[in-house]
Amino acid sequence: MMFESGKHLNPNFVTGFTDAEGSFTAWIHEEASSKIRVMVRFKIGLNAKDLPLLKQIQEFFGGIGTLTYDKQSNAWIYSVSGVTDLINVIIPHFMNYPLLTQKQADFKLFVQIVQLLKEGAHLNKAGLQKIVDIKASMNKGSSDFVKSNFSQINPVERETIETKQISDPMWVAGFVSGEGNFDAGIRKATDTRNERVYLRFRVTQHERDLNLMQLLIKYLGAGRIEIDNRKNSSTVNIVVGKFSDVNDKIIPFFDQYPILGVKYLDYSDWTKIANKMKLGEHKTPKGIEEIKEIESGMNKGR
Repeated sequence: MMFESGKHLNPNFVTGFTDAEGSFTAWIHEEASSKIRVMVRFKIGLNAKDLPLLKQIQEFFGGIGTLTYDKQSNAWIYSVSGVTDLINVIIPHFMNYPLLTQKQADFKLFVQIVQLLKEGAHLNKAGLQKIVDIKASMNKGSSDFVKSNFSQINPVERETIETKQISDPMWVAGFVSGEGNFDAGIRKATDTRNERVYLRFRVTQHERDLNLMQLLIKYLGAGRIEIDNRKNSSTVNIVVGKFSDVNDKIIPFFDQYPILGVKYLDYSDWTKIANKMKLGEHKTPKGIEEIKEIESGMNKGR
């Protein structure tokens, strides 16, 4: 299911997708007039192919915000920066349908800054210092501009999010629509010259959300954790490669709670290969060639 009316998007799907692809940011900079300005933004950026999904999300939020194209990265960015829109629309949504990743900690700090902006606190030295201290604990911390213009920065305490359970399947559908990967391939069997087809479902996340990934495995009833041991990597993966788990758990789940956006096309092709394997067609030369043809058009080949 690639597209549907944004008005009909499930709110838990939107939160799950934001956990995967969204961000809540604030930055402090100096304008040409030498006036220091504070900016805030809720943002989701996607490859240009997924512009229709971003339009759905914008529609879900009542049409607020803007869509801009970044030619360098070939991406469309949906962003909401107006304090009124953030307070009336964006913040209430994520209060009612909370984020489950550590991104929730950034959101909570973001809310504090937006509230201070609403109150006009940024217009006085004490209020601006409060914002600087909060921003120091968000995302990547303080910018070089802030470090060079504020002699004392006292980062506020950043909460560690301890999600206890995943309670809604549509959050999973949204999260996987952002962070999931459905891939297939053909390997040479180790003991014969025959070719062996494999299917793999993966979800990638920063290692700080390892606990959440373990909860997701429990929720789906399948998968294992793989740690990325490459130098400078800080990610963990859920991997489901056992065909019985793919066929009996993963596919039935996402058939009921659909992937949205361009990734749905990969999921659809993935299920076609699974059906051929279920029928034993992967054991025939014709079936192997048909699977190769499907796989060649998936993911980066699309």
